Amino acid sequence: MKAILSYKKSQNNSFLITIPGSKSESNRLLILQALYKNLTINNLSTSDDTQCLIQGLESNNGTVDIHHAGTAMRFLTAYFASKENTDITLTGSNRMQERPIKILVDALTKLGADINYLKNEGFPPLKVKGKLLEKSTLKINANVSSQYITALMLIAPSLKNGLKIELEGEITSIPYIEMTLDLLQKIGVTCSLDQNCITIEALREIKDLSIDVESDWSSASYFYSMVALSENMVITLKYFRKNSLQGDSDLAEIYKSLGVSTEFNSSENTITLRRNDKKVSSFLELNLNHTPDIAQTIVVTCLGLGITCKLTGLKTLKIKETDRLVALDVELSKLGANCKITNDSIELLSSSEINPNILINTYQDHRMAMAFAPLSLVTAIEIKEPNVVSKSYPTYWEGLQNIGVEVQIK
Repeated sequence: MKAILSYKKSQNNSFLITIPGSKSESNRLLILQALYKNLTINNLSTSDDTQCLIQGLESNNGTVDIHHAGTAMRFLTAYFASKENTDITLTGSNRMQERPIKILVDALTKLGADINYLKNEGFPPLKVKGKLLEKSTLKINANVSSQYITALMLIAPSLKNGLKIELEGEITSIPYIEMTLDLLQKIGVTCSLDQNCITIEALREIKDLSIDVESDWSSASYFYSMVALSENMVITLKYFRKNSLQGDSDLAEIYKSLGVSTEFNSSENTITLRRNDKKVSSFLELNLNHTPDIAQTIVVTCLGLGITCKLTGLKTLKIKETDRLVALDVELSKLGANCKITNDSIELLSSSEINPNILINTYQDHRMAMAFAPLSLVTAIEIKEPNVVSKSYPTYWEGLQNIGVEVQIK
């Protein structure tokens, strides 16, 4: 199956789009809701990942298959390890069984958890037998996926003595750790990040509480790309806050250099994206150590604008749904681009022409599909396995159709 994308400019250049709730916020809050039943969540993400997590949380025994949902695998490993009288097998897709989880399992084991590998050492599937975890101090390498650290943070207030996590080395994706801290504080947990030490105190119960999930900034990135590649498109996105918990809100600042301004309307919780008068620079260099999920969108935008970019801090992209750096290199090259990759960077050289009617392979990675789709504003393009977007943004293709992109699924 593939999506054939083309764009025909219309007289209407102003559009209103509603993006689903943040997957990152939703999945954190679902674990907290499982621990504290009187927490109510509004505007939950509609993503496959969130649905997998919801289904997993309904289990106490047996097998839980989280398919491609990396967040669910990590969060549920910690949750079930700390939940007494559970006996769970956690498994997933073939790709999930290639994604490392040893750092998290080792950390939980140090706390007293009972977890065993069922196939390959360091990788799912896992056999998890829940028990009371009494140890309260831990050291973990900070230069790893923030989801490992967040998984530990989320269960920390439910532990008998809370948890102190000492992070060793440079912290990767710190905004996601700060998001977790903020949500913990919102429900009444006493916690802090002081230099490289996270301290989270135990909390037995919380007051009745309702929390609204902000829309997903990672998903907003594709519309930033659309506006950047357009002549005069104006897109308003609903349910966004200026002081966001999401690190990917850095988009508002980053895309100034790519020709897009962001107008915040606090009374209506919207952002409006429009082309600005600033001349787009010929070279963009960014360290995306804190926001790696928007790297694909940015490099594709730069290709469409014909500018050179160098993006670093991308080490964690190698253990995502696919090796995103390799995937970008292959697919950008098919379009005629000249790029170089290392273990944590990608450099794209400017190109005056883009090969048309290229079929982009998505590698079962939702962000590959969504990041390349905005190129339809400058050339005809095809996207393989278009349904992969359901992992994080099930209505993505409808959103593109709403702004004038013709989408044919064949």
